[in-house]
Amino acid sequence: MSTLIIWVMGAGLLLINILLRTRILRLEARLKELSNPQEQLAFLRQQASKKDKVPALKALRKQYPELSLVDANRLWKQV
Repeated sequence: MSTLIIWVMGAGLLLINILLRTRILRLEARLKELSNPQEQLAFLRQQASKKDKVPALKALRKQYPELSLVDANRLWKQV
């Protein structure tokens, strides 16, 4: 009987984990949609005038945490 309870609780926790993970992924996608690439590019240009590439990218990612390093590097190539 206790084994059955453990299996049911494990399955319940697995379902909750899957639901929360998909919700987080949807929220991250929505956040990326709402972020304005022109704002990010203007901020990066401002940072690039003061700093080298690495500190400018660090400042950009600190300002816009939803940006991945690949996206930030892509923006750097546009500057």
